[in-house]
Amino acid sequence: MLDELAVDEAVRQCDVVIHLAAAVGVKLIVEQPLYSLTTNIRGAISVLQAAHRYRRKVLVTSTSEIYGKNGAGPLSETADRILGSPAVSRWAYSTSKAVDEILAYAYHRERDLPTIVVRLFNTVGPRQSPAYGMVIPRLVRQALAGEDLTVYGDGSQTRCFCHVSDAVEALIGLLDEPRAEGDVFNVGSSEEISIGELASRIIERTESSSRIVHVPYDVAYESGFEDMARRVPDTTKINQLIGWTPKRNLDDILDDVIAEVRAEQAGDATR
Repeated sequence: MLDELAVDEAVRQCDVVIHLAAAVGVKLIVEQPLYSLTTNIRGAISVLQAAHRYRRKVLVTSTSEIYGKNGAGPLSETADRILGSPAVSRWAYSTSKAVDEILAYAYHRERDLPTIVVRLFNTVGPRQSPAYGMVIPRLVRQALAGEDLTVYGDGSQTRCFCHVSDAVEALIGLLDEPRAEGDVFNVGSSEEISIGELASRIIERTESSSRIVHVPYDVAYESGFEDMARRVPDTTKINQLIGWTPKRNLDDILDDVIAEVRAEQAGDATR
């Protein structure tokens, strides 16, 4: 997305643009905040400029990180952003995606570009990389390998996980609905679970003998790292507009990821 000529050519040849690319993952954000910030903002500018040039509808994927440390819930699209100090690298990603959103809104209002913003809440599923701290693929791989499951902090922080297939259905539904243009929508599950309970559930469903080991944040990331105690989406808005609601629960997600990792490991063993 940083290659402006490649982006221009791709947008010229398509009918609709879905901007999913970003520098993501807590590990990457903490270790390379400058890369995260510049990649996301420059990439969004490149995509939006090309979409405007060829008058293409564009859906920009944002993130639940937008809400920062706002632990109220469920969080609606109008909920306040509560961020820590700019000196804490954790907030570089949230800030970059906020700029992406602002750019999308501005292109819609000032240049009449049909834009849609979607805030994804922990989208997971088969083939998701465990790199950069993605929790479910990382824990599943640890469990299947018989390794300790590493839970950061005390494990009481809660999240909601949405199956990638459900998220895709939401994006397609919004693209097909003209009334979604110029607006923003949460996409995620309301099935809340603590990370400690998630680790236990993964051990149970993989029938693993692994233990759960807690790792302090300042060991896993950096001194001064900040996390969110709770993050639950309010998806009333998208449900009322297009009738979307997740069809797959957390056990469905875990079973799909476990099956995919087992198949991957079996394939590696036969090579």
